[in-house]
Amino acid sequence: MKPDQYTQEKGAPLGSSAYYAVLRAPASRRRALTALFALRRELEETVEQSSDTAVGHAKLAWWQRELATIADGQPTHPVAIELRGALDATQAEQTVIAFADIAEGFAMDLAQARYLDLPGLQQYVRKIGGTFSALLAAQSKDGADDREWAFSAGVALIFAEIVRDIGDDARRGRIYIPISEMQQFNVTAADIINRRYSDHFTALMRFQLDRARDGLRAALAAASRATLKRQPVIRAQIAIALALLDEIEGEQYQVLHQRIALTPVRKLWVAFRATRLGI
Repeated sequence: MKPDQYTQEKGAPLGSSAYYAVLRAPASRRRALTALFALRRELEETVEQSSDTAVGHAKLAWWQRELATIADGQPTHPVAIELRGALDATQAEQTVIAFADIAEGFAMDLAQARYLDLPGLQQYVRKIGGTFSALLAAQSKDGADDREWAFSAGVALIFAEIVRDIGDDARRGRIYIPISEMQQFNVTAADIINRRYSDHFTALMRFQLDRARDGLRAALAAASRATLKRQPVIRAQIAIALALLDEIEGEQYQVLHQRIALTPVRKLWVAFRATRLGI
């Protein structure tokens, strides 16, 4: 498989939210954006597929070395090869620095499967979400001006993913809801792992969903019209995430036994409506 085909299937496969978000970007930037999504997915899968902590750290270390070749060497991995071809020297250097931070975030998954409180979880979310979205923003013309805004949007997007993926994550032994908040709502890890729904769980998930939704809406409110025009990918991601949260709410937060998702057609329409019609 050629590097571009591999990268497309890894980072933004047809039907995925990333696919329809990247589709809203200018054609000249889609190659780089797709490769960034693919690289983030590679790091995420490295952690998800590593049952041994030492092996996981070794794989992340390999990626750190491979990333360095994007800026000053000869990459060997298909995704790194694509990035090398899609980025100029300055962008390549920015990518290496940013993904070092993102890799540190995913390394936290190897060290812990739970988070005691919200500040601890936010440290993780900022690295894997905020840093990544800021990097996406930098791909657009004058996008450097939008990095702070994009960082906040990226944090909110990860909180939305946590709501969506709670069942899948629990089956991998991970729970991204702070222990302090679970205790506040009288929900145990066993409840989540064993897929036990209750009024307490519903209240907990309503709280989690509201935080994600409020963060996404705050990002939209904080963005100027020019920012939203420059950042169609992140704008589309926010719109898709908000639509998904509405869907989860409508399904009464039944996320333990299933992964609630939007259809590809709906993702296409939501992304188009947000970036072209502004709604």
